[in-house]
Amino acid sequence: MIGRLNHVAIAVPDLEAASAQYRDVLGAKVGPAQDEPDHGVTVVFIELPNTKIELLYPLGDDSPIAGFLAKNPAGGIHHICYEVDDILAARDKLKASGARVLGSGEPKIGAHGKPVLFLHPKDFNGTLIELEQV
Repeated sequence: MIGRLNHVAIAVPDLEAASAQYRDVLGAKVGPAQDEPDHGVTVVFIELPNTKIELLYPLGDDSPIAGFLAKNPAGGIHHICYEVDDILAARDKLKASGARVLGSGEPKIGAHGKPVLFLHPKDFNGTLIELEQV
């Protein structure tokens, strides 16, 4: 069901410093910051030859990333994203197998302009999983 690894998301306490570190120290191609109000985050994508890194920063006090950073002040890996061909079929298969889809269960549009869903970390070895339709 899952395809390629789309990205690994890292919550960061300082978006500009993290972006500069990837650009200046690691020599990576760093995209512009973009606000994603539906998800309560500001994101920056780091382009790698085989995948992407998504830097996450809270957009407002109600951001789920604010809570994550309160527990992990230095930041850390927040989720991993896999590509799927049909997000509704993937959702239905996962739910039928007992996996929990977060939120309403209906896809939202993600940072790439494509439908996404998140799966409960307790169902996947403590890892928050994002599915993105390609």
